Amino acid sequence: MNRRIILSTGNTHKIHEIKGILKDMPFEVVSKNDLGYEEFDVVEDGSTLEENALKKAEELHKLTKGIVIADDTGLFVDALNGEPGVYSSRYSGEEATYADNNKLLLNKLKDVSNEKRAAYFKTVIAVIFEDGSRLTAEGICRGYIALEERGKRGFGYDPLFVVEGTDKTFSEMTEEEKNKLSHRANALNNLKGKLEAIIENLSNE
Repeated sequence: MNRRIILSTGNTHKIHEIKGILKDMPFEVVSKNDLGYEEFDVVEDGSTLEENALKKAEELHKLTKGIVIADDTGLFVDALNGEPGVYSSRYSGEEATYADNNKLLLNKLKDVSNEKRAAYFKTVIAVIFEDGSRLTAEGICRGYIALEERGKRGFGYDPLFVVEGTDKTFSEMTEEEKNKLSHRANALNNLKGKLEAIIENLSNE
């Protein structure tokens, strides 16, 4: 019987992406919603992405049996000394919409030239195992902030983030294109490598 991985998210996009990357591993992957925890939520008051990811994983781990995975993501803009960073989802306020955050970001960069709009997305994934042990993995995607929103796909800052080495924002990419390059995909692949090493060590004991 496969061990169970519980995802501390109800975001269908995240769930689909994580299941796809972990599909060849000996785990049953379910979301918190599958277990009836649709209302489960955690105040993300950590000072780093890692603190927030670990907090979300730990709080759900108290309620469930299995391996719990949680993540936190931030956009870091060089010209703004790393803003919005850990506050990315609530950059323009606690009730901020994606449109509100994008508008504020563009406004803060209105006098910044193309050459100085470098930025990167970072995702940290935290895992809490059945026995309470933990590990983290991270992924980064570099690029720059466009002068205006471009594209219709994706969410969050995707319409503004042009990926390094391409001329496209995440919102101008197909899901397949984004998942090959994104910060979350990089973090998940790093996590997969760590999980594979753990499984191999266990099988050799």
